[in-house]
Amino acid sequence: MNKRFPTSNPLDRRSFLRHAASGAGALAGSLAMSRFAAAADNQNILQSLIERNQNGEYGQGFDSTLRNVNMPKASLPTLSPATAQSTEQAIAKYESIVSTGGWPKVPEADSMRVGYRHPGVQALRQRLKVGGDLEVTAGSSDVFDSYVEAAVRRFQARHGTHVTGAVDKPTLHAMNIPADVRLTQLKTNLVRLRSFANITHTNRMVVCNIPAAQIEAIEGGIAVSRHIAVVGKPDRPSPDVNSKIVQVNFNPFWTVPVSLVRRDLIPRMQAEPDYLSRYHIRIYDPHGTELTASKINWYSQDAVNYRFKQDPGDFNSLGTIRINFPSPDGVYMHDTPEKNLFGEGFRFDSSGCVRVQNVRELVTWLLAGVPGWSRDQIDAVIRSGERKDAQVKPQVPLHWVYVTAWVTPDGIVQFRDDIYNRDGLGQYALKPTTEL
Repeated sequence: MNKRFPTSNPLDRRSFLRHAASGAGALAGSLAMSRFAAAADNQNILQSLIERNQNGEYGQGFDSTLRNVNMPKASLPTLSPATAQSTEQAIAKYESIVSTGGWPKVPEADSMRVGYRHPGVQALRQRLKVGGDLEVTAGSSDVFDSYVEAAVRRFQARHGTHVTGAVDKPTLHAMNIPADVRLTQLKTNLVRLRSFANITHTNRMVVCNIPAAQIEAIEGGIAVSRHIAVVGKPDRPSPDVNSKIVQVNFNPFWTVPVSLVRRDLIPRMQAEPDYLSRYHIRIYDPHGTELTASKINWYSQDAVNYRFKQDPGDFNSLGTIRINFPSPDGVYMHDTPEKNLFGEGFRFDSSGCVRVQNVRELVTWLLAGVPGWSRDQIDAVIRSGERKDAQVKPQVPLHWVYVTAWVTPDGIVQFRDDIYNRDGLGQYALKPTTEL
């Protein structure tokens, strides 16, 4: 469901829809790889900060200055029986913040990072103090020092932006959302969190939080693994899902959904008649007879009546793995050949399905205890290129949820962008995609 068709550079999906200049390809690839590395680091940055603090890397002064700033626990899942209660407690705190005037607006400035001196750093310090990311005794200097950098990192991790320690545009955008808007967001999401009370008691489950573009494998109330995701675009959103994972396909075919045939494939074939052959996509009529592209009038409405099926391989839009579950929307989770997408800060780029970073790790967990599907056996099947299916037994509950604000039992408040504008935040619903 969430494929865009490959172009002359199959890793650059944007060139298909936007016809980007070919000369930008190399630079885009380089930037994407750097962003991928940054996104991967984000998964462990909070735990890393904890360890560095505990091990004394920042020195005694750092520890004493930030001793009252709580650090999140990496093992706490987004959904748990205590999440709603913790969120309700945070609402009272944010009501107090709003009643006392909220937090100051941080001015935009170039290169707001360690070593930067500017009057705006004082506003930044105050913003971080009010939000709980910087200890109130950390001073009011106009110098962006290591204490401010550590606090910015905490803020970025809590808001799902790249954890760099520098105030880039997405970070500034998140900082300057008013406190009363954040309070409304918490109240809206508390209703959602309460509605999930029945599902959080399951021993094993997979949760995809769409606004966070993140997947968690949860076992015994612990997030045993987290995976960066690419989810649906605002105009092709991923739906809410309550289902069970029943099957894993290895080296799958991909049958192009009719919606993508109409929106993407036919216009592509009108522009590039050899497109289907280059990307190993076969054409079948309603009786199952394979046809050649030259037999079809690509400017006719009849073109949508054919079935288009992509062969397995490195070029396949599903990658090497598809994860199946019953869904009235026909969506699923899968691998992708376009690994660079996981490094993007704005990972709302699919047509409804969900792409999973490090999908083999998730599948290994799903198939734990199923005979014949150890990690070595999974890797061997993928290497072979052979089409095989594995039944998930017992089936694992799956939930795609829309939660933009929540508080884990350790008291850490998390916010994400209201990408589908379901919180009614208006101008604050979307974030900018460019960074300083």
